[in-house]
Amino acid sequence: MKPARAWQRMLSGRRLDLLDPTPVDIEIQDIAHGLSFVARWNGQTNGDFPYSVAEHSLLVERIFSELNPNSNSEARLAALLHDAPEYVLGDLISPVKAAVGYGYENLDDKLTAAIHRRFGLPAKVSPHLKKKIKKADKVSAWLEAMEIAGFSKHEADKFFGKFDQSYLSQFSIQIRPPAIVRKDYIDKCSNLLDQI
Repeated sequence: MKPARAWQRMLSGRRLDLLDPTPVDIEIQDIAHGLSFVARWNGQTNGDFPYSVAEHSLLVERIFSELNPNSNSEARLAALLHDAPEYVLGDLISPVKAAVGYGYENLDDKLTAAIHRRFGLPAKVSPHLKKKIKKADKVSAWLEAMEIAGFSKHEADKFFGKFDQSYLSQFSIQIRPPAIVRKDYIDKCSNLLDQI
C-alpha cells in the first residue's frame, strides 16, 4: 500500500514534510499567510473577520514584552512564534488537543523545533521562558474570551486565570483583514530578527 502524502506545498513553493520538518522548508511569509487565515476559537467570535492566530500572536508578543520589559529580542521572537506550527496544523481548541493527544503534540513539537532553528532560536525554549510566554498567552486568551468569544468574567477567570485589571486595560482585541495582519506579523518578525 502506498504511504499517504505527509507534506504540504506552501505558497512560497516549499514542500514542508509534516513528519520530518526541516528549517530550510520554513518561510516567514508562509507562516504569516497561514496564521492570518487560521481562526482562533474555531471562528466562534464576534466581528467582520475571524480573529486570527496571527493577530493573537502579535498580541501575545506585546503582552509578553509589557510583562517582561527586560526581555531580549530572542525571547520576544519566541513569544511571537509560540503558535507558529498552527500555520499548517490549524488551531485546535484545548478540548480537541486533549482528545487527539500525543500525535498532535508530537507534530507540534517537531514543527516548533524546525521553526525555531530556522530563525536562530533554540529548538526548545527554556521552561522558564515557556512559562512567561504561557502567562502572556493566557492573558490574551482571557481578553479574547471576554471581548469577542462571549465568555462571562466568571468563565474567563475559571479557564484562563485571574489577572490584575490594571494591566489588562492597556490591551485590546483587534479584528482586522488577513492581509493587514499578515503584513504586521512579517514586519514584527523582521524587526525582531534585525535586533538579534
